[in-house]
Amino acid sequence: MTTNRITAQNSNLSVNQDPKFEQLLNEKRKSNTNLSYSDRYKIQIFNGASEGAKKTLNEFRQEFKNLDGTIIFNTPNYKVWVGNFRTRMEAERNLVDIQRKYKNVFLIKPNK
Repeated sequence: MTTNRITAQNSNLSVNQDPKFEQLLNEKRKSNTNLSYSDRYKIQIFNGASEGAKKTLNEFRQEFKNLDGTIIFNTPNYKVWVGNFRTRMEAERNLVDIQRKYKNVFLIKPNK
């Protein structure tokens, strides 16, 4: 009869992390989601001058806190794109709500 004896080590690991690291990581995650244009649907809510785009995006963020938005520059206009929807159906459901506040909106699927 053979007896095997196995031993393991118990250890506790403590990591001290600067809180700014998590903040930077979250910002990086946000920017990465904004870069994946080709496989996601977005809703354009504004097309025009820079100041109008900034104002529209700020108003949108106040009203629709659960959706993210970004300003895209496409010569000579600034565009405000909101959302990052995986499916057309998800985008269209949100489009209905957004159209109540913003009149000239439409669904887009940007190319990279």
